[in-house]
Amino acid sequence: MQFMGHLFLRYSPPSLPTTPRKHFHSLRRSISAATATMGETAGDSSLLEHVAGAWYSVPELCLRDHHFNVPLDYSLSQSPKISVFAREAVAVGKEDQSLPYLLFLQGGPGFESPRPTEASGWLSKACEEHRVILMDQRGTGLSTPLTTSSMLQVKSARELVDYLKYFRADNIVNDAEFIRKRLVSDAGPWKVLGQSFGGFCGVTYLSFAPQGLKEVYLTGGIPPIGDGCTAEAVYKACIGPLILQNEKYYKRYPQDIEIIRDVVNHLAESEGGGVPLPSGGLLTPRGLQLLGLTGLGASTGFERLHYLFERVWDPVIVPGAKKQISYYFLNAFEKWLSFDTNPLYALMHESIYCQGAASRWAASRVRAEHESKLDAVKAAKEGRPVLFTGEMVFPWMFDEIHALRPFKEAANLLAEKKDWPPLYNKITLNNNKVPVAAAVYYEDMFVNFNLAMETAAQIAGIRLWVTNEYMHSGLRDGAGHVLDHLMRLLNGKKPLF
Repeated sequence: MQFMGHLFLRYSPPSLPTTPRKHFHSLRRSISAATATMGETAGDSSLLEHVAGAWYSVPELCLRDHHFNVPLDYSLSQSPKISVFAREAVAVGKEDQSLPYLLFLQGGPGFESPRPTEASGWLSKACEEHRVILMDQRGTGLSTPLTTSSMLQVKSARELVDYLKYFRADNIVNDAEFIRKRLVSDAGPWKVLGQSFGGFCGVTYLSFAPQGLKEVYLTGGIPPIGDGCTAEAVYKACIGPLILQNEKYYKRYPQDIEIIRDVVNHLAESEGGGVPLPSGGLLTPRGLQLLGLTGLGASTGFERLHYLFERVWDPVIVPGAKKQISYYFLNAFEKWLSFDTNPLYALMHESIYCQGAASRWAASRVRAEHESKLDAVKAAKEGRPVLFTGEMVFPWMFDEIHALRPFKEAANLLAEKKDWPPLYNKITLNNNKVPVAAAVYYEDMFVNFNLAMETAAQIAGIRLWVTNEYMHSGLRDGAGHVLDHLMRLLNGKKPLF
């Protein structure tokens, strides 16, 4: 066990809106049970700022767990505390070596860091030269997780919103700085690798705490940094790439056009406009389209989607039995979406684009502008291919997806919330001195190429690797090649021009 004294950060991020006094005390009571879990899982760590576990191993890696007790609101001198979990990973035999630190920021929002089972892919490459810190971003994994059950401890939708507003990139960066100052020798700077939303966090880091950064690598994660809420612009820009990925899918599996049309017709003609899901939700035609979130835009996604639809129908083993969608498919559908295990994604997704403005269900508004193409029932009736949707969250999901139903009111309040604090500082980015390298995927369905390039032009000194060799999942798929390429861009092994 490693004890670190009670210290406060010298770094002062942009002030967050303070929780209204009438809600603050009830909010503290609401989260007391959640914050107590740190002490239950890590001894007396609820009284400490940092507790480090013993080393353990998986093939070719040594791992160590860290628990940090951090403020919920860094702008308050006396704030409720939450826990943040981080796993340290090094190559076997290098536990005692002096190695530079590399913080990995996971995509999302609302998803925990990878759980390594062996040294493979980018992690193997990173651990050859670094101590890799796999941080569960606040609210995920073992970091006081916001699950469908834990959030029910908060008594009202308004109090839940007052809690959730602290779970964006600004406070993820605050947590990273808290951890860096307690792990890195002499509180020196470290490197950061940000994938997708983790890259968005990396640009926030560059904006408000560049003194903590030695190098930054971004993979499919350059955000739009415009004022207000850029969510609508993002969804409008992504419609074209989304349609392209649908077309590519049906070119690869043309037999699925008829299969998916039949499923949509079956759902539309079912009582209530859909089929009950195992959890108690309802699978509707528009719900079916959500499969594009994981089935399109990433390697092997087409194959997984195709094989899923291979088993969409139950066999007719009794003559005259009614045609029905199989339990296998319905169960797989819910597991694909992960909203039951990671509800924070649905609640917070649009807010990651907001600075001082409300999202107002941007994806729903953009979809309505393109409903002639995206209406699944109409497409099926007219004999056209049914298009899947991409990385979009819609208000009706909080009716049709059982795990999200308790949070419908909170979701609507979040969609109308205007006073989101800033996530980026253009002046700081324009004068950036931190070495930055970014992989920009030309056919990225999730992070639009043109918007990414607009932001890249605002980050002084950034080195770009633009490629169509990989899709959004390139870091995972590239067996270490993507990270190696970015590292070479910054260590002099790749020419400047």
